[in-house]
Amino acid sequence: MIKNDIWISQKAQKGMITPFEPSLIREVNCSEGVLPRRVISYGLSSYGYDIRLSPTEFRIFRHIPGTVVDPKNFNPQNLESTPLHNSDAGDYFILPAHSYGLGVALEKLEVPDNISVICIGKSTYARCGIIANLTPAEAAWRGHLTLEFSNSSSADCRIYANEGVVQLLFLEGEPCAISYEARQGKYQDQPERVTIARI
Repeated sequence: MIKNDIWISQKAQKGMITPFEPSLIREVNCSEGVLPRRVISYGLSSYGYDIRLSPTEFRIFRHIPGTVVDPKNFNPQNLESTPLHNSDAGDYFILPAHSYGLGVALEKLEVPDNISVICIGKSTYARCGIIANLTPAEAAWRGHLTLEFSNSSSADCRIYANEGVVQLLFLEGEPCAISYEARQGKYQDQPERVTIARI
């Protein structure tokens, strides 16, 4: 069963989502005397939670002649850091046309042991050609999600930091025999940095 805003709020107040925003935020106050700035929404919704992109890091896949990306032996040189830009609209990274990038969630998750979390894209970005990969967080997973984005459009696109970037859906199941924590999953306790492929 998918969990609602009441359940998400109760669990978040016990540490499931940190930091936690108990309502859906669509604008923020920049400074006193300045009009609020519109943002891509984040926070609690009816049946999910919209997390933000961290400003700490965003990496883009670059082709290095003579190399092949190998998930069993990942070469970090295939990822290039991209700078955080600033504007009146907010801080952002640029994902070039027809490219693939990795970011990280601002919020830290501590998933309960009878819950699986599915991370899906937001329609605001989808309408600009940005596809967020479906990303799971299994029972008892902890950390900052590494988020994967594909720019399928023919134009470069901004991806805003500190604003909503993907939505989390919380699915409850029967208790599992072995949780992600119990089997010592390789992506447990990810920091607020991009985590590359591991085996």
